[in-house]
Amino acid sequence: MEGTPPESALESGALRGGIAQRHPFLEQLLERCSPYIIGQDHLIERILVAMLCGGHVLLEGVPGLAKTRLLNVVGALLHCSLKRVQFTPDLLPADVIGTEIYQPATGTFRLRKGPVFANIVLADEINRAPAKVQSALLQAMQEKIVSIGEETHPLPHPFFVLATQNPIEQEGTYPLPEAQLDRFLFKVVVDYPSLQDEVEILRTVGNDVRDHPLPEACFSLEDLLELSEKSRTLYVDEKLDEYIVQLVQATRKPAEYGLGELVEWGASPRAGLALKRAGRALALLRHEEFVRPLHIQELAPDVLRHRILLSFEAEARGITADEVIARIVQGVPEP
Repeated sequence: MEGTPPESALESGALRGGIAQRHPFLEQLLERCSPYIIGQDHLIERILVAMLCGGHVLLEGVPGLAKTRLLNVVGALLHCSLKRVQFTPDLLPADVIGTEIYQPATGTFRLRKGPVFANIVLADEINRAPAKVQSALLQAMQEKIVSIGEETHPLPHPFFVLATQNPIEQEGTYPLPEAQLDRFLFKVVVDYPSLQDEVEILRTVGNDVRDHPLPEACFSLEDLLELSEKSRTLYVDEKLDEYIVQLVQATRKPAEYGLGELVEWGASPRAGLALKRAGRALALLRHEEFVRPLHIQELAPDVLRHRILLSFEAEARGITADEVIARIVQGVPEP
């Protein structure tokens, strides 16, 4: 459902305006998170956008940036089932999706469900699990079902995977396969806090050595699903559809945008679908009635950085995926 275009939206210059105020749901979520997480409003907004899209999120950052804490707090605020899995090199697929256990007394098998049977699965240090475990997650993340033995079981609705990974430690880790990365709606890079935020962390957290319990749930899944359905009705102009496709196709034709041979493989059509869906959710959280080019430009790095494969030349020159995406956004004409 494309929604109804606002009167003279493109001609009025509304697309060039500033960011509107936040949606009350986002404001409440940020307020509830503030005693536990400091200076991560951007990440909280991205996680909420992904949830409204029914997508998964991969957070990448060095240890100590409260990535797991952030996911735990956001998950705890929603009245839903939540399971945390610490990924390790010796983890088996059955430890994640479950298995069938033989019952000698009855001569039958009993299904033992794994932690993947939850609304939110917190996959901590997901890149520490071997390929066998990652392949078990592919079906769950894409089709929202898992196959155990001869039976196929649906996962709870909604179903989200919120994962973390450490980019600097390589010992005992396994690079996520491209098919696995493509299942994540966003790959969000978590940076160091600012000076002011880190001082605030010392003042609020550093003075209390006791464990900080997680907050109680205050949002229902029904509220989240209702907001998700509302975001699907936001208007997206046909010119913006073309703009999204041009951005995605630019990752496959880097030479046409002055990038030479920096990209080995570009993004698939799934990236365009993700940009459009996430653009609608972000526009809703910004209290807007339609999607603007600025929304797409803001989301482009999080949607594309894990969906393009840089060439050896780019790696040799120290060029990052974010730099390539920034040059593509600058090179594609805005509608």
